Amino acid sequence: MGKKQLKFNSRTIHGGQSPDEAYGAVMPPIYQTSTYAQSTPGGHKGYEYSRSANPTRTALENSLASIENGNYGLAFGSGLAAIDAVIKLLGPGDEVISTSDLYGGSYRIFKKIFEKFGIVFHFVGMQDTAEIAKHINAKTKLIWVETPTNPMMNIIDIKLVSQLARKHKILLAVDNTFATPYLQLPLDLGADIVMHSATKYLGGHSDVVLGALVVRDKELADQLYFIQNASGAVCGPMDSFLVLRGIKTLHVRMQRHCENGRAVAEYLANHSKIEKVFWPGFPDHPNHEVAKSQMKDFGGMISFVPKGGNYQDAIKIVEKLQLFTLAESLGGVESLAGHPASMTHASIPKEEREKSGVVDALIRLSVGIEDKEDLMEDLRQAIE
Repeated sequence: MGKKQLKFNSRTIHGGQSPDEAYGAVMPPIYQTSTYAQSTPGGHKGYEYSRSANPTRTALENSLASIENGNYGLAFGSGLAAIDAVIKLLGPGDEVISTSDLYGGSYRIFKKIFEKFGIVFHFVGMQDTAEIAKHINAKTKLIWVETPTNPMMNIIDIKLVSQLARKHKILLAVDNTFATPYLQLPLDLGADIVMHSATKYLGGHSDVVLGALVVRDKELADQLYFIQNASGAVCGPMDSFLVLRGIKTLHVRMQRHCENGRAVAEYLANHSKIEKVFWPGFPDHPNHEVAKSQMKDFGGMISFVPKGGNYQDAIKIVEKLQLFTLAESLGGVESLAGHPASMTHASIPKEEREKSGVVDALIRLSVGIEDKEDLMEDLRQAIE
């Protein structure tokens, strides 16, 4: 069986990979080198300088392309470095339509870095695709989607948005960090670019910072490879190795994240001191049917608001948690809790933040792969 025909669980381990040519190493070696010997000027074995390419990074990029059903993978120093490369496809006067409910770092790089270079950003609620259509004009060059969104878990119909983008000849990029390719394959649904903060579920062990892009189109890939090399925001070989190792267990980890996420979401939804729980698996969650159609399961990310929506109550809960660690980030094997208003989304002005539901009492959980009974007991003692 050719590796292109492998099913997902096999591709996480074998996709785009082959034993190292030098000694047959099963895992790609960490090529901790910045430069490569040449027999004559330009006479080399495919590698000249590690900003341009490194064998360990190449192995990771091949794996990324494989698990996302793409043709070309690119690895960067962080998720934001990957986003930076995508926006550098644009020029002054170009316009971007972005989901209004998005990671604070994405909002910050759009508004504080690229807006001053003449790129215009529109932040729009995308649960109804008709809202996106209202903002499209001749200058629109990119639609930026997160689904599920961070931290409100809103679901956006990738297939419908891709049809709209194609009709108007606009690029569609999807941040697939929360879902991962285990749950959702945006390229199969019509997206042009998939972005990951591979720091999260792909790495999976809270020990690396790395970003990724995957595309199918060669011309688009060549433009992005040029930006990757010219701007130089690449990841090192050790980080590449760590994420490649993480990907090999992505499928088994995600299965447990989903199981535990469901248990925790249902526990919170039935708790008398919790006002609202945001998790795409609930039948009354907005666009739940879309989530069912484009995702394999509903993931391990959950947000909730304590009864009364009091800021101090939320702070008390996150401070009392013991098994859940109060920390930035998500997607590791350990469960994390965050307070978006003061942590991940602090860069978004309060008025803008609250329009999309990120109120001061909102708590976000990244449910890990511990025993679910222990996680629910920790939540019980923290809430009561």
